[in-house]
Amino acid sequence: MSNDYNLFEIWKDFYSQSSNIFDEKVMESFPSEGLGQILDMNLQVKKLMDETTERYLQFVNVPSRNDIANLSSQLVNVDAKVDSLEELLEENKGKQGNQGSFQRELTDLKKDMKSLDNKLNQILSLLKSSEATK
Repeated sequence: MSNDYNLFEIWKDFYSQSSNIFDEKVMESFPSEGLGQILDMNLQVKKLMDETTERYLQFVNVPSRNDIANLSSQLVNVDAKVDSLEELLEENKGKQGNQGSFQRELTDLKKDMKSLDNKLNQILSLLKSSEATK
């Protein structure tokens, strides 16, 4: 089975057939019924051509307009996510500066608590020694 597609011949056949059908419909009943049928036929032909073009583009591995639009949409979404991540990183950098000072304060507080604990232990040992001597 040969897959030789001559798009010009296909278009030429389509044009001649649709032209003949159009002429027949206009000659039969030109009023609204004929125009309605012609519009319906045009819609069906457009649908057929869109599907054929989509299949052809898929066959030759070329992206269609819809594929490119979907890719563009995905790129916009990724770009928006990257922007939000950048903002989040900037916020975290600002918070890390605050965390550094918080860590220093916490370390100083721990030192003070150890100092107070040592002083309380000294006081308790002095009290115990004074009670033992009584």
